[in-house]
Amino acid sequence: MKLTKNIKSSAIKVLQLEADAIQNLINYIDDEFEACVEAILNSKGRVVITGIGKSAIIANKIVATMNSTGTPAIFMHAADAIHGDLGMVQKDDFVICISKSGNTPEIKILVPLLKRLGSKLIALVSNTDSYLAEHADFVLNATIAEEACPNNLAPTTSTTAHLALGDALAVCLLEAKGFSSEDFAKYHPGGALGKQLYLTVGDVVPKNMVPKVREDAKLPEIIMEISSKRLGATSVLDHNGRLVGIITDGDLRRMLQKMQDITKVVAKDIMTLNPKSIAVDEYAIRALNRMKEFNITQLVALDGEKVAGFIHIHDLMKEGIV
Repeated sequence: MKLTKNIKSSAIKVLQLEADAIQNLINYIDDEFEACVEAILNSKGRVVITGIGKSAIIANKIVATMNSTGTPAIFMHAADAIHGDLGMVQKDDFVICISKSGNTPEIKILVPLLKRLGSKLIALVSNTDSYLAEHADFVLNATIAEEACPNNLAPTTSTTAHLALGDALAVCLLEAKGFSSEDFAKYHPGGALGKQLYLTVGDVVPKNMVPKVREDAKLPEIIMEISSKRLGATSVLDHNGRLVGIITDGDLRRMLQKMQDITKVVAKDIMTLNPKSIAVDEYAIRALNRMKEFNITQLVALDGEKVAGFIHIHDLMKEGIV
């Protein structure tokens, strides 16, 4: 079966329609949106998000986003709500009802029941003249020009607009609460994302040896230290035990190419001064960013002024951060 239209053109049209719809939502971020955010912030209850069909799927995603960013939220299917699930809604809760038309039979049954419970009702709707919008305490306007579906029927642009407006609401709540990356890590302890937010340099460094020599160490000692610790480098310390330099395999090769008499070579003659370092209490992801910034593969890890070890890009790869 051959398509009568160009596939690329169709895809581009869909994306353009949805992008335009999201761009147009900026016009609907008004005082009522701000009042809605403030009301949720000042409430003692949770956010209950409901919908039916495709709107229910969008509701589930917004619930997940809110829960992960510090706003307690639960999902309630609009059809199940009128068959017993309404019992999950408490008086102090805010109920966000997502609907394109705002006039579905389930909505018309559900809205009076919610009002009777005393819960505040937020309409996230694409039809501001609807039954839902008329009876809501707050209206989040997600009006669209048309669906991306060529028949203007399948929820496409509308669900994209609802999702984007839900994200805007969640992020505004996040920022207003001062929700930090450390807070985010509490809710995302698993996987690579969690590790980026809680794994520190100190968590990785103890797994490695700590290669170090004094600045007056001779060549055999330097080679033995680099070889035995198997990190391809050694730190160089002064007489007070403070970091003053680093010697890598590459430094040794360059020395052999340049010097004819290596019998009197000591560490300070071939070390690189002021090596790139990072504190053990810094996040491991910052070590990765620092390596990328300087195009290097390892950093000296410092505990105060004391060398705690080396953190190598391979360590970060093993942890799943890279």
